[in-house]
Amino acid sequence: MTFDFIIVGAGSAGCVLAERLSANGRFSVLVLEAGGSERRFFISMPLGYGKTFYDPSVNWMYAAEADPGLNGQQDYWPRGKVLGGSSSINAMVYIRGAREDYEEWEAAGNTGWGWNDVLKAYRAMEDNEAGSDDYRGAGGPLHISENSRDLHPLYKSFVAATVAAGLTYNPDFNGAVQEGVGHYQLTTKGGMRMSAARAFLRPAMKRGNLHVEIHAEVRRILFEGTRATGVEYVSRGQTRTALAGREVIIAGGAINSVQLLQLTGIGPAKTLQKHGITIVQDNPNVGAHLQDHVGLNYTYRMKVPTLNDALRPWWGKLRVGLQYLLTRGGPLSLSINQGGGFFRSSPQHKRPNMQLYMQAFSTLIPKTGERPLLTPDPFSGFSLGLSNCWPSSRGFIEIQSSNPLQQPRIVANAYSTNEDISEMLEAVKFLRRIAAREPLASMIAEELRPGLKCMIDEDLISDIRQRSGTVYHPSCTCRMGPDPKTSVVDPHLRVHGIDNLRVCDASVFPSLIAGNTNAPAMMVGWRGAEIILNDQI
Repeated sequence: MTFDFIIVGAGSAGCVLAERLSANGRFSVLVLEAGGSERRFFISMPLGYGKTFYDPSVNWMYAAEADPGLNGQQDYWPRGKVLGGSSSINAMVYIRGAREDYEEWEAAGNTGWGWNDVLKAYRAMEDNEAGSDDYRGAGGPLHISENSRDLHPLYKSFVAATVAAGLTYNPDFNGAVQEGVGHYQLTTKGGMRMSAARAFLRPAMKRGNLHVEIHAEVRRILFEGTRATGVEYVSRGQTRTALAGREVIIAGGAINSVQLLQLTGIGPAKTLQKHGITIVQDNPNVGAHLQDHVGLNYTYRMKVPTLNDALRPWWGKLRVGLQYLLTRGGPLSLSINQGGGFFRSSPQHKRPNMQLYMQAFSTLIPKTGERPLLTPDPFSGFSLGLSNCWPSSRGFIEIQSSNPLQQPRIVANAYSTNEDISEMLEAVKFLRRIAAREPLASMIAEELRPGLKCMIDEDLISDIRQRSGTVYHPSCTCRMGPDPKTSVVDPHLRVHGIDNLRVCDASVFPSLIAGNTNAPAMMVGWRGAEIILNDQI
C-alpha cells in the first residue's frame, strides 16, 4: 500500500492531522492506531473515565521507575491506546496554557509557534459554547463546553473561599489572563465526551482519501539511507508494510513516539548499540528533557452533602444514571474537576506557577481495577488539589530492549530539584488558607489527608513526596528547536538529519505549558498540519 502521508497514532494530535491533511482531497492519508474503537459507553460518558483508568483494552497502563523523589514509589502513567488517544480517557479539562509559554517557545528559535500563531490555530479549531471573541473560537470542529450547568453547590463556596484567600474570580482561563479562580471549560458536547476522535477523525473518515486501521502496531520506520519511505506494522498477527509517497508523521505521544524512534535507530547511540539496533541517526535528545506536571490532593470530611452522597449508594447511582440517560445532564456529564484556577505560590513569582483543582467528592478508599470515581468514599468528602506549572525537574524515556512489545523505561525524576519542592511546600500552605476561609471553613468537619498532625515543613515535605504523582501531562521528549544538538525536530517538526519524517504531538513541546496538555496537543496537530501542507507547495 502506498499513501501520500502515513500518520502513526490516532491520538489527540494524530486525529487532527488526519482531518486537516485529508480535507482538501489532494492527498491520500493512512492512519495506524495500535488501539481500537473509542465507541464505548464509559468513554462517551464523561465521568466514566474512572472505568478506563486501568483498562488495558484502551490504556497502555505504563509504570514509571521507582522514584526517589516520590519516596521510592513507582508511579502509574495511564495513556490512551484507542482512537482519540488520551483525549478519550482523560479528565476533559480544556486549558491552552499561558501567553508567556508560547512567547518562550518563539524566543527559543521556534518561529511560527509564538502566541499570535497558536492563538490563530486555537480559534480556528474551536467551537466554544460561550461564543467567539478575541480569544475564543466558534464554528470549528472541536466543541468546548462552558461547563456552567450542573455544577455542585460546593463550587460556589470554593470560589468564595478562594477569593477570600486572595485570588480574583476569572470567568475564562483561556482568555486575556490565566490567573484566578473559576470553573473549567471541558471538551464535552451534549453531555458526552468530545474526544479528538469524535471532533476530528470520525467526520474525516467519511472521505475516500483517508484510511484508518485500528489494532495496527507500528514496529519500525523504513528507510532508504536517511530518507523515511514507510512503516512496518503488525495487524491482527500479520506483519505488513505501508509506503509513504511524501512523509511519515509520528504522533504517538511523549512515550510512544520516543519508543518508535529509538526502535527505528534514531536516538542516543549508546542506548541503541546496547540493544543491537542499527544507528540511523545519533541524537541523544530523543527521550531526554522529559517534563511532567506533578500534584496531590488535600482531602476533607464535610458537614454538608457532596457528590459522595449522590454517587456512593445504589439508589444514588440509579438516580444519576437515569438523569444522565434521560437528559445527558447531572454529575455523570461532568469532569472530576469542576472548578480550579491558577495562582502564584509566593509573590516572588512573576506569573502563576501552580494550578488548582476543586473536586466535590473524595476517593481515599481504593477500588480494585478502577479509579473509584463512580464509587467514592462512604462519607461526605471534598478535595482540593494542585500541580506545578513549570517543574524544573527533568526525566527521560528509553527503550529497554529491541523488543517493541516491551514497555519503555520511564524515569520521571519527580521533585529532583529544591525549587520544585520549595514551591510545592508554599502551595500546600495556600490550600490550607483556602480551607480556612468562609464559607468553606464552617462546612469542613476535618482534614483527612494529610491531617492536622502534619504541620511543620519537614512533615509537609514528607507528605508531598509520599502522596504526589503525575497528573498525566508528559511532554518534551522529542522537543522542537532549531539546533539539532539540543532538540529532535526543527520548527517545521522535521526530524533533524532525516528526510520525510516528522513528529507531531506533545513530545515536541519545547517546554511544558501551564495547564492541562490536551488542548495544546490538538493545537500542535492543527498548526503542524498547516506547516506540513504549506511545505508541499
